[in-house]
Amino acid sequence: MNRRRPNARGQGELLRADIIDAAMRMLDELADDEALSLRAVAREVSIAATSVYLHFPDRDALVLAVMQQCQHELVTNGDTAETAASPDPAAQLRARILAQVAWAESHPGLYKVLHESQVHRRLGAPFKETLIARTRTAIQRCMDAGIAPPDDAATVTIDLRTAVNGMLSQRINEPDLPWPPPTEQLDRFLTKLVGLPPSPPQETDQTKGPRGASPTQRPR
Repeated sequence: MNRRRPNARGQGELLRADIIDAAMRMLDELADDEALSLRAVAREVSIAATSVYLHFPDRDALVLAVMQQCQHELVTNGDTAETAASPDPAAQLRARILAQVAWAESHPGLYKVLHESQVHRRLGAPFKETLIARTRTAIQRCMDAGIAPPDDAATVTIDLRTAVNGMLSQRINEPDLPWPPPTEQLDRFLTKLVGLPPSPPQETDQTKGPRGASPTQRPR
């Protein structure tokens, strides 16, 4: 194995980021954090295993860092999609959730780890609250604008989160079922759970991620 050239003094954070990136790639393929080993990650980065332990004392710590990075991407992608949408709060909420769907379709293995790993139960994952809070704010704007009926935004957010996460997880875990387009299911959730008016038919599938793959299309 070709050893990685050591980072210059003071650049330890660069190595930490490289380790997280490698673990993300591996977990997206493995779709199971229990199958990940720190030694395998070290080989992927071309460093000694001891170098990984300098940044992460055990596998759980590394998996948690990966989960935090995944949540950051979900929040950032949602923020970007919401900003690019029309000023209509309903369109902004839909764009935010569609960004989540697109990320899951592009990273089914990571999405599976993010929601099925036991690590967050052992170590906690308070960073997940950011995505929930963003969605709750978007739903509250719909209610304030009179587009959705008044209700407890926190409760509606949990209902919507449960439906969307369930939809995505089932598509990833049971790809052979005759699933309708995810946009159709999402629009039903937004109508039935949030109270938004039905969305007009879309000419293109907005849920395609950068690789144009879906959980039923991407080879495992």
